[in-house]
Amino acid sequence: MSASTAGDFLDTSGSRHAAPGTGRRAPSQQPLALASAARPSRIPALDGLRLIAALMVVAFHYIAFSQSWTDGNVKPFPSLFPFAAYGWLGVHLFFLISGFVICMSCWGGTLGDFFTSRVIRIFPAYWFAIITTTLVVALLPGGMTPRKWHEVLVNFTMLQEPLHTPHVDAVYWTLFAELRFYLLFAAMCWWGLTYKRLVGMCCVWIVAGALSTRSENVVLRLLIMPDNCWFFIAGIAFFLMYKFRPNILLTGIVLVSFCASQPSMLSTWQSSLKNMGRNVPYWPAALLLAVSFALMALIATGKLSWCNWRWLPTAGALTYPLYLLHESIGWEIIRALRSQVPAPLLLAGTVVAMLLAAHLVHRLIERPVSRWMKPRLKVALAQLR
Repeated sequence: MSASTAGDFLDTSGSRHAAPGTGRRAPSQQPLALASAARPSRIPALDGLRLIAALMVVAFHYIAFSQSWTDGNVKPFPSLFPFAAYGWLGVHLFFLISGFVICMSCWGGTLGDFFTSRVIRIFPAYWFAIITTTLVVALLPGGMTPRKWHEVLVNFTMLQEPLHTPHVDAVYWTLFAELRFYLLFAAMCWWGLTYKRLVGMCCVWIVAGALSTRSENVVLRLLIMPDNCWFFIAGIAFFLMYKFRPNILLTGIVLVSFCASQPSMLSTWQSSLKNMGRNVPYWPAALLLAVSFALMALIATGKLSWCNWRWLPTAGALTYPLYLLHESIGWEIIRALRSQVPAPLLLAGTVVAMLLAAHLVHRLIERPVSRWMKPRLKVALAQLR
């Protein structure tokens, strides 16, 4: 998630540059500091995929979790459960999209631009979600216990995981994964983004991810992310396909990433069974992941350029605040009202309420706070230089 990547600016021009090795070096192959490409715009199809990913995660938490509606084994949505049970795959789709989007948004900028864009994009909605979730959990009689004040303060840094502090909302674990990806990519931005360097990064990361799977070195695992690196790597390769045309090397990176992700997927599926209290087969998870990769391949090759409905950018902008707000707040609403409101009506009402809240957060929090922060961060970075 990202859950965490909605609202990034993407290149929809569909322009292609000379492929590597043709003898003429394209402007986009120059180091990042020397690139002169115009600021890219959105790819509407990616906004649509973000919305799908967010709704998958919402469905998983609201329908498939064993404790969402009852304290027993009765499920109020037996026909929806088989689909919602695989909603956790929305997180992996977010990671795929993030690998693509971060490359796209960084190409032609500077390290300072990258830092500024990530801070103003990630933190305003995140800080607001921490405050809102803490208050709702404390005030609504939904049965959840609010975090202690010092734990809430640690959460504001987004470093609660390495500092061994509980998340205010469990979905925040994905944000720390994104943060580590940003750290690795910031090093690439400082070095300079080129086709050759990004392909090298993917290859080195694949080897490091495989070798660190059984490592007991906590710092090494935190940096390399052997469980989730495959999706970021594939996202980078898909971006390079989009920018420089597909080739057998990039296709190989994507296929290796898909195959190497299976142990991690299997482990996540096993964890999901514990949360759901019901057995579901693994093969649909592998199939849905393959569909996610296939959709990203269609975007990378321009096959979804027709998907440009005007409402998609608006929907994409909702996904990040929706992801941040939906879990704990939604559970508190459902548990407080489940004995008084029919389940279908309560489910629909909660989803609509979360979408409306996400829209308000985007309009009233993200936009104005980002506008306020951006020039001040630029001044602070200029003083460093």
